[in-house]
Amino acid sequence: MEQSHKPRALLSVYDKTGIVDFAKSLDELGFQLISTGGTARKLKDAGLSVISVSDVTGHPEIFDGRVKSLHPAIHGPLLARLEHEEDRLGLAELGYGPINLVACNLYPFSEAANQQPRLDDPDLLEMIDIGGPTMVRASAKNHRNVIIVCNPVNYAKVIAELKAAGSSEAVALHFRQSLALEAFEHTASYDSAISGELHARWVGRPEAFDDKSEQELRLPAALLSSAAKVHNLRYGENGHQSAAMYIDPKEIGKHSTLVTAHVEGGKQMSYNNYSDADATLRLCRSLSTGEWPNTPHACVIVKHNNPCGAALGKTQLEAYEAALASDPESAFGSIICFNEPLELSTAKAMEPLFIEVLMAPNYHQEAKEFVMQKKNRRILTIESPNDRLAALERILVKKPIEGGWIVQTEEAPIIDWDKAKVVTKVQPSQAELDSMRFAVRVCEQVKSNAIVMVQGTATVGIGPGQTSRVEAVKIAARRAGERAKGSVLASDAFFPFKDGLEQAAGAGASAIVQPGGSIRDQEVIDAADEMGVSMLFTGHRLFRH
Repeated sequence: MEQSHKPRALLSVYDKTGIVDFAKSLDELGFQLISTGGTARKLKDAGLSVISVSDVTGHPEIFDGRVKSLHPAIHGPLLARLEHEEDRLGLAELGYGPINLVACNLYPFSEAANQQPRLDDPDLLEMIDIGGPTMVRASAKNHRNVIIVCNPVNYAKVIAELKAAGSSEAVALHFRQSLALEAFEHTASYDSAISGELHARWVGRPEAFDDKSEQELRLPAALLSSAAKVHNLRYGENGHQSAAMYIDPKEIGKHSTLVTAHVEGGKQMSYNNYSDADATLRLCRSLSTGEWPNTPHACVIVKHNNPCGAALGKTQLEAYEAALASDPESAFGSIICFNEPLELSTAKAMEPLFIEVLMAPNYHQEAKEFVMQKKNRRILTIESPNDRLAALERILVKKPIEGGWIVQTEEAPIIDWDKAKVVTKVQPSQAELDSMRFAVRVCEQVKSNAIVMVQGTATVGIGPGQTSRVEAVKIAARRAGERAKGSVLASDAFFPFKDGLEQAAGAGASAIVQPGGSIRDQEVIDAADEMGVSMLFTGHRLFRH
């Protein structure tokens, strides 16, 4: 094959953003351009002289383009260690000239996997790039001799480096390494997306099944994940910690999650803001269901990952005022989420309160103008169907621990209320049963040990994150004050001793809902009967750590 002393660049990209200008700049720098398929046609249409890969390999593309660049005439130059005399001589004997630069990005598998209607398996498999990742990995491995560019954002940087260095060989190693690392991250993310989607199709996602045994069968043998960095955060939980935010590739282009929400106003969101906002959004979604048709408006107020207050109301203003009344002192500097578009009356009611972050599926124009007047208040819009916050879905949660990870499915509590058992002589009223459903839903999102006291569909006292359950009862009762009288109390786990129930009844709780399951259940039931309190066992524990 004919050799050339000109540096050679191989350009084969699916995302053709900026590729013509990049190729023109390379041409001006004296590069010979090699290309494939659609990329070659685009460059030729732009008036550039391009050598096809088939001309380089002496072999046509086959199987509808499935095999184009998989040939020694391509991968020999990509992998040749030019600093080794043996490799240089071997390349020359074969008649292959070096390839100094590769621009390659891959078929958009994730976009294809997210298409609606869903692609059939054969069509989706066609979107798995083979030649591209092979070229990218080969070039990245041999980055001392081959400059690899996967992201069009880097085209201008590469041209600037080439011009500054005077030749491709003189481009600095640290720059080559940064591009090579990005290339390996690109292919790793790509493979993770493929394995994740095929696992979902051929095995099933654990979170897609209701039955625990079915979920267990579908937990992956290898826990893979990838995410793209959005930007650095100002700091982590504390000022000495570094932090950044990453996006799930499946969510790119959407605005229906916390990470992809529209953010307006004030300073940049912090690590703590996002952490607290996640807890707020999770609880608000769990209340944004059709279970309470007479009180469709939900408001959740969170501070340091625990709810200060949560309420449902016939109107948004009613929901906000009830949630705030649960713990107005702790609500200072809080995060608030609504499940319906923010209304002006609610915006005006919030005016005296210092709020770090406000979230809603939308904002009435006058309401948005009003809340945006506050400095340093972040306004997040979570796009939602019909402008109503979508309900909480079951997900697979990964938690890092020393030496690995633990995973579990997580969802709003699914309790079969028909099987829940009243264990006391006193029967709860229908109103108390309705309040129990709400109290349990809130309690599941409170750090353990957790106690929640409610009146109707509004919290009046929350005892979060205590090592002692009786202490959690005391905290909830103290915050509820007089409103503890006649309240419904929910506990995230059983009462190990009767003292917790005695504290609850003594504070005024008239009905209690708890999982049951303690070896001292009868002792607790007897205490409830003595104090005239109704109690229901759900058989469903709600720990959150």
